Amino acid sequence: MTRICILAAIFSFSGLTQAGSITVFDADSLRFELENARPGDHIILKPGLYEGRFDIHRPVSVSSRGDSVIDAQGEGSAITVHASGVEVSGLTIQNWGNDQYERDAGILVMAGSDDVSINNNTLTGDGFGIRADEVKRIKINDNVVTGNASLFKLDRGDGIHLDHVVEAQVWGNVISQVRDGVYIESGSHSKISGNRFFDQQYGIHYMYSSMDEAFNNQSYRVDGGYALMSSKQIHLHDNQVWEAIDFGILLNMSRDSLIEGNRVEQVTNPAENPVQGKEGKGIFIYGARDNRVAGNRFAYCDIGFYMAMGGEGNQVYENQFIDNFSQVKYVGDKLLEWSKDGRGNYWSGYLGWDHSSDGIGNSPYRPNDNIDRLFWLYPEANFLMGSPIVVVLRWVQRQFEIGEPSGIIDSHPLLDITPPLDFEFGVPY
Repeated sequence: MTRICILAAIFSFSGLTQAGSITVFDADSLRFELENARPGDHIILKPGLYEGRFDIHRPVSVSSRGDSVIDAQGEGSAITVHASGVEVSGLTIQNWGNDQYERDAGILVMAGSDDVSINNNTLTGDGFGIRADEVKRIKINDNVVTGNASLFKLDRGDGIHLDHVVEAQVWGNVISQVRDGVYIESGSHSKISGNRFFDQQYGIHYMYSSMDEAFNNQSYRVDGGYALMSSKQIHLHDNQVWEAIDFGILLNMSRDSLIEGNRVEQVTNPAENPVQGKEGKGIFIYGARDNRVAGNRFAYCDIGFYMAMGGEGNQVYENQFIDNFSQVKYVGDKLLEWSKDGRGNYWSGYLGWDHSSDGIGNSPYRPNDNIDRLFWLYPEANFLMGSPIVVVLRWVQRQFEIGEPSGIIDSHPLLDITPPLDFEFGVPY
């Protein structure tokens, strides 16, 4: 009989300590339940306004039963996560602070808070939308993050800011009016996919990062689409960018990365006469090496491919360069071959023939020559570009190589476009 009573007491105590669902209706009850929650509890917010800042110290999930708005009243972070295994979903979060030194954010994930999930929230504010530092395996998906368009771009926070984060997964988010859509610094093994970025500086910005992957993202109405800075082993593929000002893709001192299958269009600087170097660039390689750029499409840009300050040690093949004002700009003194295994790139301005019917031009393609390089070095002489003497010099150069050969040569230019020209971009959000 004693044993039965003891077992009954144990089962009764176990039932009392089981995780459960708790409904809250105002800021005070939410704060109380967060302070007293048991691991695994599900805290559900009734519709209403919850003013103030809230801290999560236990592995619980917090969600909404309707239109639940957390308003941080313009100061600090709206929600700060201090524990692993937390989920925040379905909330509207607004009006947090803009002290970037203090890391003010709609949702701030503190160091050591691993395996956090943030999904299906709507965040509107000045500072960082979602920020995490020194964590592992965070998942951020299907959120809408909107910054403050009235602030200068560089004074805004990033939509999603990840610092020293490993194995982040970021997908299905819509991010606008921030500084950078997703900013990753000193992280690794992240996957960023299916996001939409617009009205901001850069869509995705890698800094000192490695072994990351980004695919099926869209960036438009941005300064730049995808920036890889001092990073390595990034796989950037099947993304889109259009209506950018500075670049579609940037490789700045980055290496050992694969850039393939991306679609870049309409990268143009709207200034009437942009200064040299400020033209819209489909892809901009600055001092980057040992990268592979293959199977991309660069169309209707001021410059299709811009390379400066080194960057010669990259493989470039099977790309499409379509109706860019200048297909390539390379101011260097080396002769670079842009083909691999007998396959070069498609050039909309190529006028050669295909006598062997193998889809490859019989004569090499030179997207620019020494005369182009002369004008790039001395832009004040641009008024001479259409003069008869320049036409004669170009003809002479084609007949006789003047000086040591340099620039870009594609010995196996492609004559067919795959995929077809009628590729369509997604519809703006």
